[in-house]
Amino acid sequence: MDKRLPMLTIIVPCFNEEEVLPETIKQLTELMNELCEEKLIGKHSRILFVDDGSTDRTWMMIAMESVRNQFVTGIKLARNVGHQKALLAGYLKAREKCDCAISIDADLQDDVGVIKEFMKNYHEGYEIVYGVRKRRDTDSFFKRTTAQGFYRMMKKLGIDLVYNHADFRLLSKRALDELARYPENNLFLRGILPLLGFRSTKVFYDRKERLAGKTKYPLRKMISFALDGLTSFSVRPIRFITILGIILFSVSMLLGSLTIFNHAIFGLNGTVLSLWVLGSLQLIALGTVGEYIGKIFIEVKKRPKYAVEIDLFTKSMVERLDRKMDESYFLKYKS
Repeated sequence: MDKRLPMLTIIVPCFNEEEVLPETIKQLTELMNELCEEKLIGKHSRILFVDDGSTDRTWMMIAMESVRNQFVTGIKLARNVGHQKALLAGYLKAREKCDCAISIDADLQDDVGVIKEFMKNYHEGYEIVYGVRKRRDTDSFFKRTTAQGFYRMMKKLGIDLVYNHADFRLLSKRALDELARYPENNLFLRGILPLLGFRSTKVFYDRKERLAGKTKYPLRKMISFALDGLTSFSVRPIRFITILGIILFSVSMLLGSLTIFNHAIFGLNGTVLSLWVLGSLQLIALGTVGEYIGKIFIEVKKRPKYAVEIDLFTKSMVERLDRKMDESYFLKYKS
């Protein structure tokens, strides 16, 4: 291992990405060769694909490529655990050997060319480098509006997020070691990383259209992700319920006084409407409190976040090159 140059691990979470994976491997391999030629990384750097329980040929393609491509390696999770946990699995595995790690999605929407800027910033002493989108022109109006609203809401709740940053970033070995000290199951990496406090910077880039396949973040998952971020980092929603209860109690006392002293009668419509409003507010309050209780329930059990079924990353290069490349060998790795 070249001690003068850092060992980089590019982490690529994958879930049913067989359509785009060949092009992803091609572009990242070309990039790794360029980085080695420019003396930005050491020759033992790796591209670590994390198969998040894919049901297509994703893992088979990763395993076969790991034999013929010196940069490619991978780990296969025993089941689908979600993007954030798969990404964390990659981070924790990479920290065993690397000096820095860069995470990027397999769909090639993030500009791989920006990774050179990441490495230059790393050589300048930055521990965390955030990839930040310049604009959201490629998003639909709905997705763009809701995303911007989410960032604004999180900021008002006192949660420190990097605006327009997803999961395209560089973390140094020191940042990875510190991240490993955060044991929570309710993962929201975008909120955790600013808490580390290490020297950081931003690199701006234009996000591309997805090359192939379908998005793995439909509306349902986006809503769940937003709720996880909100409830994992702030108790203000519960405080808001308390304040709302005080306000409604004050209003009810005022209306009660008007009824007693002025003999005011709301009528049937007003009574039914007030019952509907109060009932809805009670359900919202119970749901909010229940969301926090559910997270406590998950945390106190301390179950493992994932299980690694196959690990190619810890095997030596000699072991990988000595494999017999035949179909029967790779079929046993097929999902």
